Amino acid sequence: MQHLDLLAEALEYIEKHITEDIHTEDIATACYCSRSSLEKIFRFVNHISVRDYLIRRRMTKAAQTLAESPEMSVLDVALMYGYSSNEAFARAFRQVWYVLPSEYRENPRASGLFPRMRISGEKGDENMNPRRVFDISELYDLFQTRRDCWFVCCDINSLIPINEISRKAGDLAILESMRRMQECAGEDDIVFRIGGDEFIMLTNSSDSAYAEEICRKILEKNGECIDFEGRTIPLSLYGSIVKMGDKAKRYDELFSGLIGTIMENKPCPEGSAPSAK
Repeated sequence: MQHLDLLAEALEYIEKHITEDIHTEDIATACYCSRSSLEKIFRFVNHISVRDYLIRRRMTKAAQTLAESPEMSVLDVALMYGYSSNEAFARAFRQVWYVLPSEYRENPRASGLFPRMRISGEKGDENMNPRRVFDISELYDLFQTRRDCWFVCCDINSLIPINEISRKAGDLAILESMRRMQECAGEDDIVFRIGGDEFIMLTNSSDSAYAEEICRKILEKNGECIDFEGRTIPLSLYGSIVKMGDKAKRYDELFSGLIGTIMENKPCPEGSAPSAK
């Protein structure tokens, strides 16, 4: 539990200071631990470094600001999130979104690429087997006004082999998955990432045929490839639809219900794992 408390404190500190020029050393100092200890625990649980998680969260928030605050210049947004120049901000933004901030603003995508992560676990767990929980509170607030609407739930078929090619290739697969969903979404539909390779679209429709058609269009793209450093990697998704209605009144029930729908409708893996060509 001591490890989980440390992780929870680190994640909370990152969120509270997301717009400041903080570094791994600052987070470790705030959590009263060494940088090496924090990095070791963070990588064990989250499979990425503290710095990489911080950049992903910061660029996810920055993307949302770019889309929702057109009156702010790109430099204003850069300064807001702790970058002293457009160039430094553009490099970090491109690392996550594969486009420049100005290009993103012209063609904004879903901004829930790297949602806030929380850590939970059971007391007495000496083996430190935490459960990572992604924050979908923004979705939950919207859900209250769309209680009769359908969700489209998707996840990636075999993300691990893609990550084994390169972690950047895995990030590109995640981004492409959200792009496919966004491309098939209606004007008022919202796309979120709620797990490692799990995504949902909250539609603005109570018509099941509407959600089924969106899901069909998304799955039609299965087998299309992403390009990574001169290699082509096939990418496919699983998909299903669900209406939560009164079955999920609380935040945790909504989250668990959506994850459960994804897992229940995920078929057994077929065929060989994706490979780079």
